[in-house]
Amino acid sequence: MSPPPSTPISTFTKVFEFGKYTTLLLNVQPKNCITSISSSSSSSSLSLLPPKALLIATPSEAGEFPLLIFLHGYLLYNSFYSQLIRHIASHGFIVIAPQLYTVAGPDSTDEIKSTAAITNWLSSGLREVLPNHVQPNLSKIGLSGHSRGGKVAFALALGKIATTSSKFSALIGIDPVDGMDKGKQTPPKVLTYVPHSFDLEMAVLVIGSGLGEIRKNPLFPPCAPKGVNHEDFYGECRGPACYFVAKDYGHVDMLDDETKGLRGKSSYCLCKNGKSREPMRCFVGGVVVAFLKAYLEGDSGSLEGIRDGHEVTPLELQKMDFLE
Repeated sequence: MSPPPSTPISTFTKVFEFGKYTTLLLNVQPKNCITSISSSSSSSSLSLLPPKALLIATPSEAGEFPLLIFLHGYLLYNSFYSQLIRHIASHGFIVIAPQLYTVAGPDSTDEIKSTAAITNWLSSGLREVLPNHVQPNLSKIGLSGHSRGGKVAFALALGKIATTSSKFSALIGIDPVDGMDKGKQTPPKVLTYVPHSFDLEMAVLVIGSGLGEIRKNPLFPPCAPKGVNHEDFYGECRGPACYFVAKDYGHVDMLDDETKGLRGKSSYCLCKNGKSREPMRCFVGGVVVAFLKAYLEGDSGSLEGIRDGHEVTPLELQKMDFLE
């Protein structure tokens, strides 16, 4: 795949570093956290609140910016991705990261429905929670997710379980996982094991981890098992699509440097990890930015730079591929 033709003036930016915008992190509570409506409030104002709690990373400067919905991995908190989503936002994107659940079983049906509801909420509610001088461009929306969140993103983009009123322009799977093993997919199944079977009317980026399919210890399966991981998702994509696998880095190495609490500590124990998280996080952030610039803004300079080796990546790649 060749990136789309660039706009007349193509910007070549250092996507693996923080961008030119300073960023804000906003915590937005959902409507079900409001226990009463005061006399000065109304049910219409309550309806402007999102269906799930959101962590939003946005440029602090005035402007109109494209959107990216970012879905967290299994049993992780959206706050564990704060450094990653701020990296993306610093390049001129508004990143909306919902907390889809705190406890969940194997079925991700409710997560798909919740993501659809959040997407449908954007047109009526997002402007109300952003600073007045920051405007969302609702015609340019990307959908992304990590691990099980990547599965959910693909499922929604494929129209499984739920649909949205807004159209997605780009889809990103960050080490997506469809279950425990081939033959042990969790419902609803996304992978069909038919090459290029995904009927997606948008560009797709798949990022994989080289260590994700390796067990950390014999008591637990790999975090991204072979047969249901990034390789299989990319194998079912049609063009335009691009694929990057980071060598010597693991399934959760794009999380914040410090992830607190029991779940945060477990992210170091359950998955095979690289030496540090910063290189993988910078890589994921940079590739996502380059991809979004190409397919949401029509500027493929950075994506072409990565493909052609002009932009030096912060880690060694195990694989890179493009589908037209």
